Amino acid sequence: MPRPSRIREKRESLLPVLADAFTELGYRRATTAALAERCGVQENILYRLWPDKKAMFVAAIEYVYDFSEQTWLRLLERRRGEGSAAQKLLAFEAEHHGEFGHYRIIFAGLSEADDPDVRETLRRVYARFHRFLLGQIVSHRQAAPAPQALPADLAAWAVIGLGTVSNIARELGALSDADRRRLIHTVGRQLLEGDSR
Repeated sequence: MPRPSRIREKRESLLPVLADAFTELGYRRATTAALAERCGVQENILYRLWPDKKAMFVAAIEYVYDFSEQTWLRLLERRRGEGSAAQKLLAFEAEHHGEFGHYRIIFAGLSEADDPDVRETLRRVYARFHRFLLGQIVSHRQAAPAPQALPADLAAWAVIGLGTVSNIARELGALSDADRRRLIHTVGRQLLEGDSR
């Protein structure tokens, strides 16, 4: 009887390393030789797992969402009973947003968005972020209605935009860490609550 394929398992073990490499090098500077070296494997091993560098990059883009969602779900599991899920996520992101640098993979992907595979992956990842955030905002507002608030679907997109602006400010050194935290907390709360204070 043949042994079961371990391709999926191997991909999952190498994805964090690939994501870190693409975070640091971007898409264009990340050669498959450099990726293989960081993964501690020969290039041919990477090519057994993914057909080409673009497929590795697309997997790294998808990893950004998966990593974020897993982080958020662990947080929500640990902090039961400390406010709504949306409030917990907002407080966490105000403190930790962007600290892994994975947003750089998304930024690099945007520079490659003329490629249909990369563009479709980005669309799918942004849709997943939006769907997750929308669910949290809707749940929060059901418990604490905000009649003057921006509609929940637009608020979810605005939260994504807030994160993007925060990441740009981090990259350019345009805001201090404290100001970025305050930006996410204050504007995020206004988007969540409809609070104009």
